[in-house]
Amino acid sequence: MGDISKDIQSNFINAKVKALINIMYTSNWIHAHQAAFFKPFGISNQQFNILRILRGAKEPLKVQEIKTRMIDRAPNATRLMDKLKAKQLIDRKPCPGDRRVVYIEITNMGLELLDEISEKMNFDLLENLTENEAEQLSDLLDKIR
Repeated sequence: MGDISKDIQSNFINAKVKALINIMYTSNWIHAHQAAFFKPFGISNQQFNILRILRGAKEPLKVQEIKTRMIDRAPNATRLMDKLKAKQLIDRKPCPGDRRVVYIEITNMGLELLDEISEKMNFDLLENLTENEAEQLSDLLDKIR
């Protein structure tokens, strides 16, 4: 089991500082694992998030709506969607009533990619936690926010 003090070779002035540093360190660790997992699929974890949002919505969404639902609200969401469009994983649909508004929808190729990823996705990053510990961790993270 990891120990943040040893991992970054540092001492902390109190438990709250240690916890905050541990959250940031663990977040980066998770992002690195996700990047490695998604690389063979040719997408990023943010692009995966966009595809999941679109699949869950079951209808085309405005770009701004997608941005508000994203886990990592990247300022480059439009660029991320441009890349998904180039890979034919999403489509853009103009709004009939307002040419300035564009709706985004997931394509069949996007749905197939999500199915492929879901088959291979696992939650080994949390394998050291029991169900109760995972619930407690989630509750504590909610409490922080």
